[in-house]
Amino acid sequence: MSFSTTSSSTARKRLTWAAVAVASTLALTACSSGDDSASTSTGGSDDPIRVGVVGAADDKWAVFQEQAEAEGIEIELVDLQDYTQANPALSQGELDVNQFQHLQFLAGYNVDAGDDLQPIGATAVYPLALYSTKHTSLEEIPDGGQVAVPNDPTNLARALLVLQEAGLIELEDGGSSISTEADVLPSSKVTVTPVDAAQTPIQLQSVDASIINNDFVEDAGLTPEDALFEDDPDSDAAKPYINVWVARAEDSGDETLLKLAEISHSAEVVEAEDAASGGTAVIKENSPTELQEILAGIEDDIRNAS
Repeated sequence: MSFSTTSSSTARKRLTWAAVAVASTLALTACSSGDDSASTSTGGSDDPIRVGVVGAADDKWAVFQEQAEAEGIEIELVDLQDYTQANPALSQGELDVNQFQHLQFLAGYNVDAGDDLQPIGATAVYPLALYSTKHTSLEEIPDGGQVAVPNDPTNLARALLVLQEAGLIELEDGGSSISTEADVLPSSKVTVTPVDAAQTPIQLQSVDASIINNDFVEDAGLTPEDALFEDDPDSDAAKPYINVWVARAEDSGDETLLKLAEISHSAEVVEAEDAASGGTAVIKENSPTELQEILAGIEDDIRNAS
């Protein structure tokens, strides 16, 4: 994949991913328990399966734990509080599996950390949507209007693709899952302003529209029905944003871990997931092989961009 952006834009992409890797390394030190007895493999151990999540208090995890126990699998939910902790903790054997991220995030981590964590099951795609308190349709957004987008690398690229699909911007070479604001062409209808993801709802007061992550929609007093536009969770462009179960490469065929991924598709867990997402979660059934192929393609794109 070729990019005709400036060298400073390419460097920015690489540095942003590197910052994620550095933060992950520092977070690992903070979350390490110092207990060398932690299992590094599920095989031959009577210990609970340690599942790393962010937000263990969510009702869906209580339902999942009940379903796992009904299948004879004891799990321990490890709430890591921060996204940067979960992959290093898994890589170092403090966890047996984690479930908090989509393929794009995993690819960025693997490339920058020189790691090889692998997806072993799909969960869902959560649509990313455009909201406005000033306009009631895409057509009302004026030429030269301003749109706020999340500034973290994975959500920034996806937000730009959403705006392109909505007809509000055009991206260099059609865009990709690693695009930045530097790839927005001058011919675009609107300009984009990257801000912290948590600030995108607040920016609605001063911009024409904002791309708002699913996590912040309810807190902003909005509902999914208020969206002017959202991406298609069943499109090829959405594949990098499939949320996944992740294991170390050597454990990617572990039957118990694969069973956990399967349990997450039980009717009870899916119902809890739907409730937790406000009805926006789109459950995905991609096989581990397909997920691993998608991951490898994203990793190649990131390496080529550097």
